[in-house]
Amino acid sequence: MKKVYPDANSALDGLLFDGMMVMAGGFGLCGIPEHLIVAIRDSGTKNITAVSNNAGIDGEGLGLLLDTHQITKMISSYVGENKTFEKQFLDGELEVEFNPQGTLAERIRAGGAGIPAFYTKTGYGTQIGEGKEARRFGDDHYIMETGLVADLSIIKAWKGDTEGNLIYRKTSRNFNAPMATAGKATVVEVEELVEVGELDPDMIHTPGIFVQRIIEGDNFEKKIEQLTTRPRPEAAE
Repeated sequence: MKKVYPDANSALDGLLFDGMMVMAGGFGLCGIPEHLIVAIRDSGTKNITAVSNNAGIDGEGLGLLLDTHQITKMISSYVGENKTFEKQFLDGELEVEFNPQGTLAERIRAGGAGIPAFYTKTGYGTQIGEGKEARRFGDDHYIMETGLVADLSIIKAWKGDTEGNLIYRKTSRNFNAPMATAGKATVVEVEELVEVGELDPDMIHTPGIFVQRIIEGDNFEKKIEQLTTRPRPEAAE
């Protein structure tokens, strides 16, 4: 089966539909699938439920899809950098399902592993646990959380081969790796695409069996949410 596509638009062809759930990998703006997000924006797909650790920032990342009102629900753990998100939520235009970060990561991992639900202490006795099944194991109380499986996972990796085997770099491994397993279809953009056999098998984080389509991107912007710098030692003298 051919997995390599020439660009983001062709890689998403036939996979998008209104009302779908999309998992978007990355951590903040680190390791986000920039080209695939833009392609979804340009497709005009509506009523998306987006699963992501964050909602991007204004005009960047998933913020692009908030700007066009294509996202109607966010399942996230942190959204503090996006004023557009804040306004749409307060105006009642955007539904939000907050998850503790570890719970969100495990919901995604569980979905990819075929586990429909699990119990966790986190959130018991708080608003997070309201309306959820609770059980006691030993001396502690737990709430039940369900696994997440998306219609589409869009993933960013550093290197990949033509069969979809992937290697991530540093922080970008967060959420990209579990999300790659939890999509009914997984589409990946990589910075460098190589032939099968060129990747060290011991370095592969996501096996190609989880990947349906892959593109080699270019001109990655790799924006920084909050750039904090300090003077170089020589400049301070």
